[in-house]
Amino acid sequence: MSYLTYPYRSQRMATIARNGMVATSQPLAAQAGLDMLKKGGNAVDAAIATAACLTVVEPTSNGIGGDAFALVWIKDKMYGLNGSGPSPQGISIEKVKELGHEKMPSHGWIPVTVPGAPSAWAELSKRFGRLPLTEVLQPAIAYARGGYPVSPTLGKYWGSAYNIYQKRFGEDASYQEWFRVFAPDGKPPQIGEMWKSEDHANTLQEIAETNAESFYRGRLADEIDAASKAHGGFLRKEDLSAYKAEWVEPISVNYRGYDVWEIPPNGQGLVALMALNILKGYEFSHREDLTGLHLQLEAMKQAFTDGKTYITDATTMKASVSDLLSEEFAERAREKITEEAQIPEPGTLPKGGTVYLATADGEGNMVSFIQSNYMGFGSGIVVPNTGIGLQNRGHDFSLNVEDENALAPGKKTYHTIIPGFISKDGEAVGPFGVMGGYMQPQGHVQVAMNMIDFDLNPQSALDAPRWQWISGKKIEVEHDFPNHLVQGLARKGHEMVVAHDSGGFGRGQVIVRNPETGVLTGGTEKRTDGSIASY
Repeated sequence: MSYLTYPYRSQRMATIARNGMVATSQPLAAQAGLDMLKKGGNAVDAAIATAACLTVVEPTSNGIGGDAFALVWIKDKMYGLNGSGPSPQGISIEKVKELGHEKMPSHGWIPVTVPGAPSAWAELSKRFGRLPLTEVLQPAIAYARGGYPVSPTLGKYWGSAYNIYQKRFGEDASYQEWFRVFAPDGKPPQIGEMWKSEDHANTLQEIAETNAESFYRGRLADEIDAASKAHGGFLRKEDLSAYKAEWVEPISVNYRGYDVWEIPPNGQGLVALMALNILKGYEFSHREDLTGLHLQLEAMKQAFTDGKTYITDATTMKASVSDLLSEEFAERAREKITEEAQIPEPGTLPKGGTVYLATADGEGNMVSFIQSNYMGFGSGIVVPNTGIGLQNRGHDFSLNVEDENALAPGKKTYHTIIPGFISKDGEAVGPFGVMGGYMQPQGHVQVAMNMIDFDLNPQSALDAPRWQWISGKKIEVEHDFPNHLVQGLARKGHEMVVAHDSGGFGRGQVIVRNPETGVLTGGTEKRTDGSIASY
């Protein structure tokens, strides 16, 4: 029996509820969030419980040693949290090059920056949560200790990662803990098989009991420090102890009367807003309009060109957000768009691994939350006896000192993970997000336009076939993308590729709220094991 083959196209109905809703990529994690709502917790408690649970039940995309961002709508006000960490103080371009690297490596200790996810959980809980962190993290701890059966999409990516790691790192001492934890019997767990990790359970328990202090300033920080020193890494306990997730002012553009919100740089949410700012200068009649699709693609290219040029750590950025979102800047971008496909400046864009979740409670509070180890399992480094898989976010740094996003000690890199949110006339519409590396702002634009321009419900907005700009004039589309549009875009000079696997087109979730009735409507991703838990 195949868990990955379905002879007919899957169709899901939108989920409708009133008292609470959790939408994410793994059913067990969604249920963990719903449990918090039923215990009297709010949308923030549900988001933390879901996020922590995802580090256990979807380790192919995120982990305890990852980063996180959140947009939080509480009592009719928007808050932003940046849970990404800086590079170690001991790293530099010169030191990395002395180790024989001409660009930042994708795996190992070198690309590991300070993980922000545990601090993000603690900050959210302290400021807005109702339940103690010991209770909120309990579902994740229980699944780590007791085990759970591996779901279909999870099993697929787990197996792929194992094959890559076995070929590249099978004999490397730095990666043996990854094999011990994630391939305990000498192979990855198969779909439907049970997996558990006592190390994960103990670490999550310690994070819960210390409000993440152990991770940054206690025993767990000592373990990370010792492992880094043992294998030539740059990360030190001093880097961890100096860190705390940062509350930031969200940024937005008004798109046809709706405010679309993102986290400010170092995140790439600004790219999505720049694209929408360009696109609001055009009218779109329907989704399958050839001219409209061409404009979307060209606007996305322009936004990425500027985003990759200017976005980095907010403390060192030369361009201001207000300039990049100005009408003058958008108009100059529109002037570059012609009837033919253009070649932008950025190079090939990599794919990434991330988890996204959206939560809402019966009081109108809502959370858009995203968490990631970046490329699948991240760096491939697991801190011995802790279950802490570390991200590889530093891979995005440039080793060219002239680049805006050049590596420097204590600097945050351009960051791909972005939560989204929509409001209208000062009232929440709801959280939305599409995870997946550089697909994310492209997914945000498509889902937002599907709902705002084309009046699709949350589920249909996610189900619609997607496009993705790869590099140059190359555009990938999903296999169910209308053929006449593929041919029409090719005639405009786009180099069209029909992908047979939808894994690279992102995985999204959406919750919207009716401001008059409080009724919640949710959509979840058909491209993964997504689920909505509600009541």
